[in-house]
Order: sequence, then C-alpha cells, then structure tokens
Amino acid sequence: MLPTWLVIGIVAIVIGVGLNQLIKSDQRWFFRLRRPAWLTFEGAIPVIWTIIFVAAAWSAYVVWEAEPGSCRSIVLMALYALLEVVTLSYTSVMCFFKKLRVGVILGATGFFVAIGLTLLVLQVSQLAALLLVPYLLWSPIGTWVTWQMMGLNPADA
Repeated sequence: MLPTWLVIGIVAIVIGVGLNQLIKSDQRWFFRLRRPAWLTFEGAIPVIWTIIFVAAAWSAYVVWEAEPGSCRSIVLMALYALLEVVTLSYTSVMCFFKKLRVGVILGATGFFVAIGLTLLVLQVSQLAALLLVPYLLWSPIGTWVTWQMMGLNPADA
C-alpha cells in the first residue's frame, strides 16, 4: 500500500499533466503581452506557485490523516482537486481563448474556492488550514496582476 503523502502527490501530478495535455494553448500569446513596469518578480512566480502547491498537498495530507477514509475527507479531497484544476486552468484556458478576462475570472474563482476549502478544513485541522494561507495570500496578487495587464493590453482583455 502506498503512503498517503505519495498518493496525494501522484494525484496532483496526474491532474497537472492531464490538464496540460487536455487543453492545448498558445502560451506565446501570453508572453508577448505587456506587463506592469513594477512586475519585476515574474521569474519567481513558478517557484512561488510550487511552494503553494506543496503546502496545499501537505494540507490535504494532514486532512486525510486526521480522518482517513471518512466522507468528509473524501469531499475535502475533491475540493482540493477542484482547487488544483481551477488554478492550473488559469494559463491554459486563458491562452486558449486569448483573453485576460478569462484569467481574472479563473483567478478569482480559485481564490473563492480556496476560502471555502480553508473554512471547511479549519474544522478538521488548524495546521491544514494554515497551509492554505499561502494560496489565499498569493492568488489575489496573481489575479490583480492579470487585471492590471488588461489595461495595458486592451485588445486582449
């Protein structure tokens, strides 16, 4: 039997790879867009999201270990998966439609899903809820950057 942390990691990777294969998009479109002049940390964004995803996976592990196999844990795992799907869809779906507005909508959706998930997880474990705080802090920043880009790229808004 595989350990829980490994199963959660494998599921997260499968979701990520699966979404990447499912939605073919032109990311060159996104990279050619103008960005706010103050956006000097763009190179760090993949590292930031990696940390956030690791923290979220750790949160899922803590929740599962608190109530392994319970109905509540299964529902929460589905919500963690939904959060990952919404978050990872941001780039692919936005680039598929070539509309920054789509990114803003997905970013905001992810934030609200994360708020709901955090409130539900808090009933199971404070640590698991705390591990979702990086998502809650960063997601609005990413969404706001995309919102700002709409003003700089009105034809792609």
